[in-house]
Amino acid sequence: MIEVKRTERGWGGHFICADRCLFRRNTLLEKDGVFVVVSTVGNLYINGELEEIGNKRLCETMAFYSDESDDLYHDADVSKEISFDSKWCIDRRGTQHSDNEVNDMHEAVVDELTGKLMRGEL
Repeated sequence: MIEVKRTERGWGGHFICADRCLFRRNTLLEKDGVFVVVSTVGNLYINGELEEIGNKRLCETMAFYSDESDDLYHDADVSKEISFDSKWCIDRRGTQHSDNEVNDMHEAVVDELTGKLMRGEL
């Protein structure tokens, strides 16, 4: 059985202001020529102020198929979003979140999509 290849990458996988986010993770999953990018961004600071990255969101995880024309980096094709059931955002409500909570959210999505790749569902 061929395993899913997992590559951790050092840049934001989505979101135009990812370079201003203190939290960025970008995981590339690959199996049988299918490339999936799981990207988490958050804790956006502009001019020293914490800003939302979306409607009441401080952190979010999204997943995409890779850009088919990009055979070097396999970066996300943001027009080809992949749905998943795992938690995908952390908002301002409730207690202050930690990077560990955001990291756990990212890992849960990676685990879910790895399972789907293994079962041939993607």
